[in-house]
Amino acid sequence: MRILSLVGVVLLCISCQKQAELKIGNWRGIIEMQGQELPFNFEVTKESGKYQVYLKNAEEKLPQDEVTINGDSVKITMLIFDIDLIAKINGDKLEGYYIKNYDPTFKLPFKAQHGEDFRFPHTEKSTVDFSGKYQLNFFSEKESYPSIGLIKQIGHEATGTFLTPTGDYRYLQGNVADGQLKLSTFDGNHAFLFTASFEGDSLKGDLFSGKLSHEVFKGIKNENAEMPDAEALTFLKEGYDRIAFSFPDENNNRISPSDEKYANKVLILQIFGTWCPNCMDETKFLTQWYKQNHERGVEILGLAYERKDDFDYAIGRVKKMKEKLQVTYDFVIAGTNDKEKASQSLPMLNKVIAFPTTIFIGKDGKVKHIRTGFEGPGTGIYYEQFKERFNQIVNELLAEGV
Repeated sequence: MRILSLVGVVLLCISCQKQAELKIGNWRGIIEMQGQELPFNFEVTKESGKYQVYLKNAEEKLPQDEVTINGDSVKITMLIFDIDLIAKINGDKLEGYYIKNYDPTFKLPFKAQHGEDFRFPHTEKSTVDFSGKYQLNFFSEKESYPSIGLIKQIGHEATGTFLTPTGDYRYLQGNVADGQLKLSTFDGNHAFLFTASFEGDSLKGDLFSGKLSHEVFKGIKNENAEMPDAEALTFLKEGYDRIAFSFPDENNNRISPSDEKYANKVLILQIFGTWCPNCMDETKFLTQWYKQNHERGVEILGLAYERKDDFDYAIGRVKKMKEKLQVTYDFVIAGTNDKEKASQSLPMLNKVIAFPTTIFIGKDGKVKHIRTGFEGPGTGIYYEQFKERFNQIVNELLAEGV
């Protein structure tokens, strides 16, 4: 009886343990990677007993509404991504890990401090101004690619982004200290750290990405800098004028561009993945655009290339994304995010270069335009130009006869 009573007391004590509270307000997080510290900022709110976390990069605030506290630990699920921040709560501090659930080898240390809202430490006024438009090239062990850098600096604070042929680096935020530019972003998936300085007229720097990726970049200021034509990089092979496939939708029904649903309509194919932040930006744009325009005789079909070759996993990610972003157009599961395998799934294309890639099909079922990559809202004027061009293409296709 005494043993049973003791057990009861222990269980009662455990059940009465106070659940930790996540402090409301501003936090500064740090992800440790490749010997570097990547800082990011986030805000915690609580309403009707429910926490919400907002990732803050420049003017963007990305809401994360899946926040779970269990005892002294918190798990923050990253919006539509299969990624978590898991940490122990110790008053005004967090300490834990940044985890990609689809990759059992990906686990980076994470910590955060409540009450801090700066990005990188700085002590003096900057005597170097990095503001401007740059023509750059990025280099890694495997490849090189062109880029346009857009930097805005006010005092020691800096924001900007880098455009590439396959997408942009979204919203970057940072500081200038000791003559060095430091920019970072964390949007739930992307974990990017840029450092740069001038050598004469050249801007030279490093990009650290995630657990292993490291690239260097170099270039000069050039207000007339240009990117390769986004509508010339991906194209149909000789002898083809249509896209043909048969992929399963969420109910495992086979879907094809030749289906009756798309007859005599303009069809937009979105090659994308739920793991891809640039795809997330494009999906947000397409979702609003589709609500306003689909009655004009336009359909959108998303071709999802996911992290695992598992239909149930892939369709689960797509369903979650559609729910979170309130997407009303359709999706099919086309394969995995391996670009070589994605290219094999659409053999009429020269290759799949980027997620996202957008294919415009006319009312006659023939491919009219293919656009590689996406210039998102973090690119400013380039995003406005993208939207203008997108509407121009669709309007022209709608005006065509069958």
